[in-house]
Amino acid sequence: MDSWDLTSIDVQPRQPVVLHSDEGAARVIALRLPAGEELQEHEVHEHAWLHVHDGTVEVQADGAARQIGAGGLVHWAPQERHEVRAVQDALLLLMLAPWPGPGHPNLHPGS
Repeated sequence: MDSWDLTSIDVQPRQPVVLHSDEGAARVIALRLPAGEELQEHEVHEHAWLHVHDGTVEVQADGAARQIGAGGLVHWAPQERHEVRAVQDALLLLMLAPWPGPGHPNLHPGS
């Protein structure tokens, strides 16, 4: 069993902390996003779940925007373009699964 206390991990802005990475299963990353900063529009090869541990973010996908506060959870399907902007300083937990997803550049040819 693994466990983490996000409040005790020193997560600095622009320095994500990989908490766990299991090839074929999932990758879990803690992120700190200061108010006004964003993860510009992008997509990933995996399903992406974003849990807002603290603060508030605005998430956008397919022309729709929502504010998500502490305790909120968002899911994007693989290749779904999205962006995240911190409305307040935010501590976030990102889970990508399966890791790495089909087509990810880290996969070996023929995988």
